[in-house]
Amino acid sequence: MNATALRATTVASTEVDNRAAYLGFAFGYVFGHGAALLSRSGAVVMPAWLPIALLATGLLAGTVLAMTASLRAQKAASEARRRAEKLVGTAWITGFTALALAVTGLSTVFDEPELQTVLWPAGSTIVVGLIYIAEGAIRGNALHYNLGTWLMLVAAATLFVPGAGFFGVLAVLGGGAYLVAAFLERRRLAA
Repeated sequence: MNATALRATTVASTEVDNRAAYLGFAFGYVFGHGAALLSRSGAVVMPAWLPIALLATGLLAGTVLAMTASLRAQKAASEARRRAEKLVGTAWITGFTALALAVTGLSTVFDEPELQTVLWPAGSTIVVGLIYIAEGAIRGNALHYNLGTWLMLVAAATLFVPGAGFFGVLAVLGGGAYLVAAFLERRRLAA
């Protein structure tokens, strides 16, 4: 009976619960980039489309879950907060449009299409990291801010890692960061 009373008096929160989204992104990083590592290193023979499919599945799930959580939190938010969320939301479009132009431009100008294999994963993670920093600042969410900082720095550092090891670093340090963030998100929400 008390549980029912507690549920009835729960006030809508403007906090964004990122646990499910973080787990979706962790899946994409660990299994997508992990499969790319295994495939490109020659350790496992697999269809070329499989690493991309695993990555895309996790990224799509994470994106849908993040958008759903954000929209749910915006229902109880002030008009100023909703406006800020919409502005940072458009950064996803502009950030990835700019990334597409940069990756295409660099690989075309230098006539090295294989650059896209490295620039897309690293660049995407840098863009995501920068947007997480902005979202964390707007929401007052240090965990989201710190995750963005970590992802951005890891992605930039991966450009120094040769060969298939590049994907291993993204899988372990990127995917691992999402798993740690999913665990810490529970504590953040409880505080």
